[in-house]
Amino acid sequence: MPQSRLTISTNGPGLTEITDRAAAFVRETGVEEGLLTVFVRHTSCSLLIQENADPDVRRDLEEFFRRLVPPADDPSMRWIVHTTEGPDDMPAHIKAALTQTSLSIPVAGGRMLLGTWQGIYLFEHRSRPHRREIVLHLTQ
Repeated sequence: MPQSRLTISTNGPGLTEITDRAAAFVRETGVEEGLLTVFVRHTSCSLLIQENADPDVRRDLEEFFRRLVPPADDPSMRWIVHTTEGPDDMPAHIKAALTQTSLSIPVAGGRMLLGTWQGIYLFEHRSRPHRREIVLHLTQ
């Protein structure tokens, strides 16, 4: 079963599209039909399938999550205990818990069966740049 690892460098919070890299992996395997699993090996970022046509969607999602889960030094977050790694760490864990660390995408005809406007994104939740590892695994 084909498997690959991607390393994605982030610049801080936000969505980084990885659709092209996942599509290239699927093409290179030569597998015609199967299931692609995309898995991120971290607890403070996540994965999303989301619209990739209008950048306003990404901006609105990022703003929604900033409002939903502000940094730990925000007065509304005084209840947070885990602050050892900084005021962005526990909120990043919460955001990751609300989203997902793994995606399953059907493959047919050697291509991912994403919808017309769907893209795969790494969603970085920490405020500093990070290097994130994503595992791609294709089963037949």
